[in-house]
Amino acid sequence: MPEVQMPKLSDTMTEGTLVSWKKKKGDKVSAGEVIAEIETDKATMEWESPEDGTLTEIYVEEGGKVNVGDKIAFIAGEGEEAPKKDEAPKKEEKKEPAKKEEKAEEKKEKKPQAETEKETAPPQEEKKPEKAEKKEAAPAAKIDKAEEARVKASPVARRVAAELGVDLASVKGTGPDGRVTETDVRAAAKSKGAAPAQKAPAAAKPSAPSIKAGEGARIQLSGMRKIIAQRLVESLGPIPHIYLTIEINAAPLMAAREELKSAGEGADTAKITVNDFALKAAVQAAVKVPRVNASFDGDAIIQYADVDLGVAVAIENGLLTPVIRAAQNKSLREISEQVKDLASRARNKRMKPEEFQGGTFTVSNLGGMGIDSFSAVINPPQGFILAIGKVTKIPVIDDCDQIVAGHRMSITMSCDHRVIDGALGAEYLKELRHLLENPALLLV
Repeated sequence: MPEVQMPKLSDTMTEGTLVSWKKKKGDKVSAGEVIAEIETDKATMEWESPEDGTLTEIYVEEGGKVNVGDKIAFIAGEGEEAPKKDEAPKKEEKKEPAKKEEKAEEKKEKKPQAETEKETAPPQEEKKPEKAEKKEAAPAAKIDKAEEARVKASPVARRVAAELGVDLASVKGTGPDGRVTETDVRAAAKSKGAAPAQKAPAAAKPSAPSIKAGEGARIQLSGMRKIIAQRLVESLGPIPHIYLTIEINAAPLMAAREELKSAGEGADTAKITVNDFALKAAVQAAVKVPRVNASFDGDAIIQYADVDLGVAVAIENGLLTPVIRAAQNKSLREISEQVKDLASRARNKRMKPEEFQGGTFTVSNLGGMGIDSFSAVINPPQGFILAIGKVTKIPVIDDCDQIVAGHRMSITMSCDHRVIDGALGAEYLKELRHLLENPALLLV
């Protein structure tokens, strides 16, 4: 359709921010051509034109936030014109009170015929127009107050709205569950020009976020950081986490990696990494212990047929988890190639929504960043997440009670205790250890 709407680019997205337009009004566009960058609750992504045509209207300026489904632009085909803006009907609605006042004036002109019936008629006729105006204004005021009462807004937002003359019912909230925040109110006041007219500098200072002594800067949260904060609270609050940690002998894994390297692998992008081995082992262990590939759903546990592996990828200002679908059917090489492709496109904002939605469990590896071990937070509604640390060379005691140089790697499994209890988690980690300490099994 020619009317471009704010797309739903993630399963939790309710609104989006128009970061930038790659095309300007009047430009010719082709289907599949990037026309804008949109920030979702998970990432900033490039948005492609849905069809060929001319970008005749841009309804949302750069930096503007709109709800999913709201129109953001209009792409016209040959000989097609953009529809009239929404302001037109609103102007017609504003004319209604004037029409009613005209009717009141007409009634007023007919009133003199009844002046002889009562002595008090003349003064009543002079006050009638004022009463009529009050009657016209009263219902609107009641409606506005009723609408504002229904709007979810913080106390500070309500106070600032009153100071700046902003109607809360017309403000789109960006807080949890659509709650209107102080930032939303000030943004609405600025866009409507209400702030300059009624803004009192002295009164605004206490409510505005200020940099305290010793603070270098106050950085506004991006949409992604807001949702990360929200999801972490949602995860650690209702989900009972338990943590199981193992330390594996990574010497065989490192030997296998060196053997592949000496066999003459191609470019760096084609190399099998330690992380690739870990991903393949995590998938294969889930196939061996299928009950962990599940999630909690009210009065039941859902066990998934496919292992849809989520891989945590750090991007600018956030984290994304691309998903390798049906990973149990992919070889070590295929998993390696796909995760590199997904990670590259995630960092370059070229991912499709379906490529980072879902997933039955996630693997997060911070070993490459020098982290020895850590515990990760479960991504709802998944049943568990694996946290993998770096391979460390340390002195160990071998089977002959001799101190030798060894390689060790820490893995921590965060489990949703409603789905995976300690015994089941231990069974999975036992299988994972067996696979990683015998990497040849991962090449089959």
